[in-house]
Amino acid sequence: MQCPGQDSRYWDSSAVFEVSCPKCGSAVEFFKDDSTRKCPGCGTKMLNPNNDFGCASYCPYAEQCLGSLPPELLAKKQELLKERVALAMKRYFEEDFRRIGHAGRVARHAAEIARSEECNLPVVEITAYLHDIGIKESERKYKSAAPKHQHAEGPPVAREILGELGAPPALIDEVCDIIGHHHTPRPEESMNFKVLYDADLITNLEEKQKEAPTSREHLQKIIARSFLTPGGAALAAKVLLRQ
Repeated sequence: MQCPGQDSRYWDSSAVFEVSCPKCGSAVEFFKDDSTRKCPGCGTKMLNPNNDFGCASYCPYAEQCLGSLPPELLAKKQELLKERVALAMKRYFEEDFRRIGHAGRVARHAAEIARSEECNLPVVEITAYLHDIGIKESERKYKSAAPKHQHAEGPPVAREILGELGAPPALIDEVCDIIGHHHTPRPEESMNFKVLYDADLITNLEEKQKEAPTSREHLQKIIARSFLTPGGAALAAKVLLRQ
């Protein structure tokens, strides 16, 4: 069965429209299911400005429905998936606003670190939202949120959430691998892991400072020896040593 949004039998007069080329001003005709078109005047490749690929971030039939998406739309698809993961995480933690807030801060710090480090930001942000997802099961089963329990319980929960959202298998595997050891770096780690690790460390240090402040000198020593990326260390100094 074809998706109704892509089936021309359900289209109306708005299904075909024209857009001005940003480079030469020529009229470029789009059908609503076009992902891109070339300007007939100058050959510029244009994205369909009216296309909404929200369903493609989770629908398992997106590739058959939409065909091969250009890199720009693949990036948009990952961004949409990230937003849905954030919502799923909030639903999972229910009224545990402390865990929800922690995950959101880790994701924000990860985005900041990513400005100076080469990583796959949507993957890192998705991992940030889910990195502590094993805590609930750890506390239920073991009455403990110790890292070893989180590492064991987190990946199955994350895999279920991402599977329900139709995430690509390779992304699910990478996210679950990072969650499964996110407190304990291996000798060789991907930049995605390093950015997530540093973002989580900054957030943990922030939270500890609010509960039991430590000296500026002690924080400087931690920053000098504990971070895996220059961007992470720089952001830690900015966040923790602002006064």
